Amino acid sequence: MPIKIAPSILSADFGRLADEVKAIATADYVHVDVMDGHFVPNLTIGPLVIEAVKRATTLPLDVHLMIEDAERWVPAFAKAGADLIGVHVEACPHLHRTLHQIRDLGKRPCVVLNPATPLEAIEWVLGDVDQVLIMSVNPGFGGQQLIASALDKIRRLRRMIDQRGHRVDIEIDGGVKLDNIAEVAAAGVDVVVSGSGVFGTRDYARTIAAMRAAANGPT
Repeated sequence: MPIKIAPSILSADFGRLADEVKAIATADYVHVDVMDGHFVPNLTIGPLVIEAVKRATTLPLDVHLMIEDAERWVPAFAKAGADLIGVHVEACPHLHRTLHQIRDLGKRPCVVLNPATPLEAIEWVLGDVDQVLIMSVNPGFGGQQLIASALDKIRRLRRMIDQRGHRVDIEIDGGVKLDNIAEVAAAGVDVVVSGSGVFGTRDYARTIAAMRAAANGPT
């Protein structure tokens, strides 16, 4: 299947957020990074901003919760308009229950792993999720360089998913840009998150098209 592109609004101009979101209308998802200043050393947005983004686009909202006590906040983000909700293995002591909470609210559950977290941490929930997000940077800030070992992790995860017959997308987030997206795609991802790789360019639609072409190869 063609690679999906999910620009991260963490790198957008929040002073004109609605216009920025409308300018990525050719993407597949809008990726929204929610940070609480505890689980990660940064503080970003809450459900009210999710509601505003939802009004500005028809694209699905891929909401990445980098927060403690995620299960407490899942209902609020679901109500605000999130379509996919990603929660971290490292922040969810009752991961299975939290993933089913997301599903029960009519949303698509995604499980997220930090760079140093092994794949074994999600072995027993792969059948409960629609997507696995592999962090290729340490979460908390945009504009970081991709950690190369994440690609081997993705290759191993791709084999694990395929061998077990699951229908689960692999998403990567961190340091993916036009100059490395082909290598990232070859590792076996389905969804590519890119923040500054899109919002740091002049023409978002042109960049998204170029990234999609580079990822999917010649047709």
